[in-house]
Parts: sequence; C-alpha cells; structure tokens
Amino acid sequence: MTQGGDEGSAPRSITEHRDHILATIRPLAPATVPLHEALGHTLAADLHADVNVPGFDNSAMDGYAVRLADVTSAAPDTPVTLRVVADLPAGASDDPALSTGEVTRIMTGAPVPTDADCIVPIEDTDEGTVTVTIVRAPTPAAHIRRTGTDVQAGDLVLPAGRVLGPRDLAAAAATGASGLLVHPAPRIGVISTGSELRDPGEPLGRGQIFNSNSVLLAALVNSSGGIPVQLGSVPDDEDALRTMLDRAAPSIDAFVTSGGVSVGAYDVVKAVLAPMGVWFGPVRMQPGKPQGFGSWPGPGGAAGPPIFALPGNPVSVFVSFEAFVRPALLALQGQHDVLQESQSGVATAGWRSPIGRTQYMPVVARRQADGTLAVRPASSGGSGSYLVASLAGANGLAIVPEAVTEVRIGDAIEVILIP
Repeated sequence: MTQGGDEGSAPRSITEHRDHILATIRPLAPATVPLHEALGHTLAADLHADVNVPGFDNSAMDGYAVRLADVTSAAPDTPVTLRVVADLPAGASDDPALSTGEVTRIMTGAPVPTDADCIVPIEDTDEGTVTVTIVRAPTPAAHIRRTGTDVQAGDLVLPAGRVLGPRDLAAAAATGASGLLVHPAPRIGVISTGSELRDPGEPLGRGQIFNSNSVLLAALVNSSGGIPVQLGSVPDDEDALRTMLDRAAPSIDAFVTSGGVSVGAYDVVKAVLAPMGVWFGPVRMQPGKPQGFGSWPGPGGAAGPPIFALPGNPVSVFVSFEAFVRPALLALQGQHDVLQESQSGVATAGWRSPIGRTQYMPVVARRQADGTLAVRPASSGGSGSYLVASLAGANGLAIVPEAVTEVRIGDAIEVILIP
C-alpha cells in the first residue's frame, strides 16, 4: 500500500512521482486472441516464425520458367523459340520436368519447377502458349523468390512489447500464427467529483459548470489504448464516492479521478482515500501541483486497482494525464517505451514560468520551411489551469525546467507534440 501524505509532504519532482507510479504498475495478465482481434493490443511474448517465408521458391513475375542454358543467346536479333510443356498458376502443386528446349508458363507466386533456374518475364516474349519466342536473355536466377529469403522458421518476427498494427498482423499471419498472446486493453474507471458539476446539455444554475473533465479523461484513456468506463460524477459526498469506487472496483483495472485532491474543506477524494494510505502531496509542476496516487483495497486486503487522483481544473487534468497516467496505462498494457520523446523548438513568443516548478505550457508548434519548430503559447492567458477552451488550439506541451523563470523569443524549448 502506498504511504499516505499531505500538502505538508516534501514536494516531489515530476520524475520522482512518475517513477514511483511506474514502479507499482504491473502489466495485465496476457491472453491469446485471434488475429482479427489483436489490432492495437500489445504483444506479450516474442513471436517466432513457424515456417519459412516464402515457403518455396516461387516466381516474382508472370512469364516463363526456363533453363538458363536454353536462352543465353536470346536477343531481339537472335530470338530463341522453345516448347511450352506446362502451365503453372499461383497455388499449383505440379512440378513439371523440363528437358532441353522446354519451358513452363508461370504466374506470379507459383512454385518454380525444380528443373528451371530463372524466369523470363512475359514482356520479353511473344506470350505464346504452345511455343514461346524469347527476345532477351535473363540473368542467372532472375525473378525467383528463394525459400526463406523473407523469414526463416524460428526467426523473430515481432518482439514482445510491440503495439500491433495492420502490418504486424499481416506478418504474423504470413508466418503461421492464427492467434497472438497480448495484454488486454485496461478498463479505466473515470470519475469527476464536485457538487457544482452538471452534464453537458443540462441547465446550469448559479455556481454550476459543465463536466468537461469526464469527457476529456475518457477520450485520453481511449487514445492511450484503454477502455474508458464512465462512472459519472459524484457530489462532495464521501459516502457516495466510497460506494462508487467499491461497486466498480471488481470490474476495473484502474481509476482516474479529477478534483478533490487539494486542501479545501470539500476535497472529497482526499478525504476518502488518504486514510486508506493513498499518497497525496505536491509535485513540482505547473499546472497540476496537487496529486494523489495509490490503490483501492482488493480482496483480502491486497492492493486493488490503482487510483490516479488528479486535480480538478481541466488543463491540470490534461497535463497530469500526459505526465503520469498515460505512461502508466501503456505500462499496464505491457509496453516498454512509455515516455514520449520531446522535440527541440524555438520560442516565437515569450512567457513567464514559476521558479521551482516544471511548467507544461500548452503551445502551438509549427514546422517552418527551414525545419525549425516554431513554438508559441496556445492562449494569451498563459498556462492557466482553467483555460480548457484554449487547450483545444494546442498541439504541443512546452516543457520549461524548474530553474527557468522566463522564456524569451528565440530561446530553445523542448516540446512534446500531442494529437
């Protein structure tokens, strides 16, 4: 169980908090699924080829399988005419014998006769079916795909930890796999807290706001390969939150909550979870300083689903998810490289940054003609944690180190690009 904490705890760096989270995450137990269900899942074990690919010498061209010795003199001025003794479409199992002066018409993908040692493309012939006239000599072994030149039986085809795309599934099928051992997509319970929340479309009263965090978190979970389970919003009521978590926990792989993690009188998430050993405390970042992480109790007192307790302001939610939750969800799926690499950009506008806190500034990043990545804040309001509408215009997060208090025009800046 994660040790409890509070706002009086020593502030963690972003790296410390993320490392602590990742140290507790274990990939979900793998299961074998049919190929058509494996897209987007993470491979749980190395896949080795069951067979050679190609599995037999086959023709790379429509044309004629010949003996090179019969056609070495073929040229436009000295054509060679040979007898066609067989016809091999793709999928044929015949292996016709070829004697001197004989050829087999052959289609792309068909097995090359044992007696043939090269293929003459149809373009270099008169396309005959009884006899064929060849006007250009092939090179030795021309247009023959040799057995195992793509993959040989036993070769590594796909490594564990790979997120499976369409090309991966094709490679798996070509090497004999009918199913793959994968980590399942994690089911992530999404909860927003606050008595002020109303669903979009409902009428708003004084002091009420629309619940955008649940929509944001569900979409972020989906983009991370997870399955969002919308558990709804709960008012500032400890019993209501406790009941929601308890009922959902058996069918959930992790929870993500927003709101109720700071030092306010109605911070319900902290009130419910801190006594259970969930850590709450400050992380040296802006926005997103108040954070919580731990687990809901499982059967017999064992640790149950991890809980990511995020702040309530929308930009803080987004930044916190990218910094902490997305890497953890990727780790749940068995992925190895869970941190997104940053790119180097150049600031085209200046802004301030708080001392002693790593700033994540939503930015617009554009690649210039000279290859430079030009970066400017997405909002004139800076990195205010409530600026959710302006967040829609951002395509990156600029990362300003703790020691930097001002970004000036022309400064180099690291940027994480976001979809």
